[in-house]
Amino acid sequence: MTRYSVEPDADVPHSKSRGSHLRVHFKHCREIVHHIQGMPASKASKFLEDVLERKAIVPFTKYTGGIGRKAMAKQCNAPGDKGRWPVKATAVVRDLLSNAVANGESKGLDSDKLFISHAQCNRAPPGRRRTYRAHGRIGKYASQPAHIEIILTEKKEDVEKASDDEGEGARGKKITRKMAAKKRFVKVGGA
Repeated sequence: MTRYSVEPDADVPHSKSRGSHLRVHFKHCREIVHHIQGMPASKASKFLEDVLERKAIVPFTKYTGGIGRKAMAKQCNAPGDKGRWPVKATAVVRDLLSNAVANGESKGLDSDKLFISHAQCNRAPPGRRRTYRAHGRIGKYASQPAHIEIILTEKKEDVEKASDDEGEGARGKKITRKMAAKKRFVKVGGA
């Protein structure tokens, strides 16, 4: 059993999926995962498919150095209109998401009600290789892999709004602090 950074309540129906030491760029995975967190699972998988077909863009919000501006990133309100289409990382996150949905279905959850309650990406230890430089020197040539974890939770049913007939606050009648204090005050004696 692997450890997750967040353990949801046992009484809340959920499903999980995680990948360790994935050979995809950590920075790309962080931006993808940050963007899909909170989305319904069906909407997130549609978004990831659109990124692979370049119909949607992943907005880059944290790691923006050297990333060009794209007109498509304006739709996401990305800072500085910066975004990319990281294909390899998107495919990995899409596979993890589909695995989490399949885990939920095997637990008996309704796949239409699932949403991404937790999605996180951490840096994994770098894969170290070397490259040959001028004058007989050797330089480092490291990859930056990632650990990704996704937790899906079933969305709760919406609660009906109370009718406007009952209760002072329900009618829209505001009560100030002073009025509430006057109601609490008990008169003693006659006058």
